[in-house]
Amino acid sequence: MKIPFLKQLQRLTGPTAQEVELAAPGPAREPIERAMRHLLAELPDLLMAAVVEVSTGKPLATYTAERSLRPAAVAGFNAEAVRQVQASLRAMGATAERLDEMLFTLPSQLHLLHLAPSGRVFVYLAVESRDTNLGIARAVMRGAIALVEPAATTE
Repeated sequence: MKIPFLKQLQRLTGPTAQEVELAAPGPAREPIERAMRHLLAELPDLLMAAVVEVSTGKPLATYTAERSLRPAAVAGFNAEAVRQVQASLRAMGATAERLDEMLFTLPSQLHLLHLAPSGRVFVYLAVESRDTNLGIARAVMRGAIALVEPAATTE
């Protein structure tokens, strides 16, 4: 039985586990949802995933395997890290360079984020390092980016 009030009550204790939550407006919603579904289909052991707007840190879509993981909370920090690296590149005078990807390795996890060609959004994922090979995660990530911005990746 679906009771809307109970679903709202559950969200107070954290994100809904094993469900894609979309916040993207209008026409951007469909490609973002396809990208998230792609990540889930290709990486069944996915811990967290998100599509995030770089300028604001706002998650346009999130997924978590466990309620204790909070991809929406991490999104803003990851967006800030992207903006700081971009500022660092400008400070170095590396204007011809563009940030493509960031990788955070932890003893048991890999956190990967990849910017879309436009630089407006990035796709973020976290996996257990014992369950997922980095090369596979990167290949799946490229597929998700192609779904988020299909026209930009085919040029």
